[in-house]
Amino acid sequence: MTRGAWDVLLGEYEDHLRLGRQLSANTVRAYMTDVRQLAHALQIAPQNVTLQSLRGWLAKLLESGSASSTVQRRVAAVRGFFAWATEQSLISENPAVRLRSPKKTRRLPVVPAQRDVEEAMASTQARKEEGPLAIRDLAILEVLYAGGIRVAELCSLDLADVDDERGLLRVVGKGNKERAVPMGAPARAALAAWRSVRSSLARQGNSNALFVGARGGRIDPRVARRVVHQATSTSGSEVAPHGLRHAMATHLLEGGADLRSVQEILGHASVATTQIYTHVSAERLRAAFRQAHPRA
Repeated sequence: MTRGAWDVLLGEYEDHLRLGRQLSANTVRAYMTDVRQLAHALQIAPQNVTLQSLRGWLAKLLESGSASSTVQRRVAAVRGFFAWATEQSLISENPAVRLRSPKKTRRLPVVPAQRDVEEAMASTQARKEEGPLAIRDLAILEVLYAGGIRVAELCSLDLADVDDERGLLRVVGKGNKERAVPMGAPARAALAAWRSVRSSLARQGNSNALFVGARGGRIDPRVARRVVHQATSTSGSEVAPHGLRHAMATHLLEGGADLRSVQEILGHASVATTQIYTHVSAERLRAAFRQAHPRA
């Protein structure tokens, strides 16, 4: 009875997220995973959930060693679910209205130095004689670093999203929000080289995808991540694709770019999200001061 009650509500909520709010498949999956975790943990019907039972669930998450960011995400998902269920009159009262999550501990992102990024690019450039895949890998690295885009955004790029004349990429980010990101000369050259050999890999039915895999289909995010890990490991500063996004933002700020411009390029809804990169830059300045100043 309890499981059936949850299944009905969760099915309707998933439809609401997917069709009503038109969230991406990954976002819907993340929300549903978090709410299902709650249902499994409580083992009571959704109509019987109280603030006290939610606080008990939250305490167990914290006691189990879950990261504060994970707990905060799960609380947000649960609050969203119960708010929707109340609005739809599927439950009589929202038990999560006063549920508060722990403050998120904000850790500074791992950011490779500019020389490490350059070394990763150079090592990949040296492989270009290996064939189309090596040429593609360099284009992937250059685009990720030039535009600071997410790996999912990279994999969803189409040929038509490249504006050669203006040196821009059309990127569709979270919430289907579209933005234009600039590309420097190295990224444009790497893309041109890749597109000149792309047809040797692309198969019919994937004629629109900018980046394709070894079998000719649209590239999988796991492949793109592997490309970045392998390339950056040569410099001793191995990072994931998001590390190149962090690097791009930090290096822009270190070079004098203003915070609002970096926010627009990254596609952050709030400048507060972008501000973490100012702390990264400041920490690097302090490290340089401590190392070099005679009275540090």
